[in-house]
Amino acid sequence: MGAGYPESLSMVRGFAQAVAANREYLTQLDAEIGDADHGINMDRGMSAVVPKVEALTDHDISGLFRTVAMTLISTVGGASGPLYGTVFLQLASSLKGRSEVGLGEWAEAVSAAVAAVQSRGKAQPGDKTMVDALLPAAEALQAAQAEGVPFSEGLARATKAAHGGMEATIPLVARRGRASYLGERSAGHQDPGATSSWLLMEAAEAAFAKGK
Repeated sequence: MGAGYPESLSMVRGFAQAVAANREYLTQLDAEIGDADHGINMDRGMSAVVPKVEALTDHDISGLFRTVAMTLISTVGGASGPLYGTVFLQLASSLKGRSEVGLGEWAEAVSAAVAAVQSRGKAQPGDKTMVDALLPAAEALQAAQAEGVPFSEGLARATKAAHGGMEATIPLVARRGRASYLGERSAGHQDPGATSSWLLMEAAEAAFAKGK
């Protein structure tokens, strides 16, 4: 058994709720090394996403994630819209034609999403970006799949890996994005994009574990 459309919709709702709950926190993190708008922008985008996905009638997982992507791209300013749009577009592409998502499918989809983000933003591990949370999560999912653990266990490992990657951005000197303009002064601050990426993996775990 895998996670179906209801769990996928629950993931989107959960991410929107997490972004809203952490709006000020994300914005404060961004104020320290960026434009002080990450939480505001992401909350605006996800607030626009929810009514769009609630109105969908075809209940297709790929279509759901594509709707999220297009809404974020059109409503979120700065780099976050295009980058999170890329994440959800790639999830949509990877899961096209699937009515259920299991550990293997999710591992493949997240890995493809990370690769697409890296291709678009040119970020590498250690650059102090969302990649520092997403890549460990993808690797954890792939390792879990290789070990044959239950979906719920793989999801938990991915969330933990994303959290570890997020915390590991604190001492890093930013090499991409607005934070890179600060040079050495960007060290000592947690990356807001990595933080929201951890929230995304947490939302996926909470939703998909129900369909294990």
